[in-house]
Amino acid sequence: MDTSTASIASELGEMKTPPENMVINKASAAEEAPVVVAGDEDDDDDDDGCQAGLGVREEVKKQLWLAGPLVAGALLRYVIQMISVMFVGHLGELPLAGASMANSFTTVTGFSLLLGMASALDTLCGQAFGAQQYHLLGIYKQRAMLLLTAVSVPLAVVWFYTGDILRLFGQEADIAAEAGAYSRWMIPALFAYGLLHCQIRFLQTQNVVLPVMAAAGATALCHLLVCWVLVYAAGMGNRGAALSNAVSYWINVAILAVYVRVSSSCKKTWTGFSTEAFRDALGFFRLAVPSALMVCLEMWSYEILVLLSGRLPNPKLQTSVLSISLNTASLVWMIPFGLGCAISWCMGVKALKNKIKRVKPDI
Repeated sequence: MDTSTASIASELGEMKTPPENMVINKASAAEEAPVVVAGDEDDDDDDDGCQAGLGVREEVKKQLWLAGPLVAGALLRYVIQMISVMFVGHLGELPLAGASMANSFTTVTGFSLLLGMASALDTLCGQAFGAQQYHLLGIYKQRAMLLLTAVSVPLAVVWFYTGDILRLFGQEADIAAEAGAYSRWMIPALFAYGLLHCQIRFLQTQNVVLPVMAAAGATALCHLLVCWVLVYAAGMGNRGAALSNAVSYWINVAILAVYVRVSSSCKKTWTGFSTEAFRDALGFFRLAVPSALMVCLEMWSYEILVLLSGRLPNPKLQTSVLSISLNTASLVWMIPFGLGCAISWCMGVKALKNKIKRVKPDI
């Protein structure tokens, strides 16, 4: 009995104690099994979200760094015409009405058209810059300057007969005469305006925006002195205010031209004058005309209101008041305009850098 009892007890002890190899296998399995902690997937999502948030903030900073000088430069260039109108406003109601009417007429028939056509360089120069074919930027700029100068000739003829055209559309004779005189003295500004915006597009597509803003600021300061000298010191009145616009625009063109010539940032893009600029004019117009229509249709909707105000009772007062209101609205409009230019440039350059091997701009 004692012997059988001992053997049974020993068998039961062996059953309760697991084999060593079994314990080792369980431990190794536990070591190999992945540890899953609740919330790991959410943490990964949060990390991705944080990285995306940082990317958005960085992109916003880049856009504002580029758009800030563009907006400031656009505002400073637009201030030139506003300063001239302010000087004319001290001369009387009739000169102010005539200057306001002339500004609207010249914007509809000249400035908006040249601004829109120069916008074609945003695409052409952006494409060449993204493809790292830097010499094409200078060729595109020269071509645009030549063609916009040629377009300015018939526009200057239209400006010369501004008074007759306004009378033909039923404007009062005295307001039409003042507007006609103002427009004639603005003709030199027409040729400078196209060249100026070609220079601006050429520089901003290279991300050279601070010098453009600085040139616009210096020109605006000079314009105050030039306008005072021509309006009051020289006794030219509203004609001096119109001529001061031309003087200031040409000063701005000269400043940017000197910068392009001497700056190291433009050595690759400006290699001197080239006969290639005389080729493919139709290619430029195919892009410039739609660009001009987009800009013109937007600006005309404002300026035509000033022209129509000349048909209202007491047109001198109505034209002056409406012009001041629309000038203020147009000044504010320059802010989204500058932002749009910055976004357009960034999207174009980044897209083309990703496809640089397939981009081959034609001359």
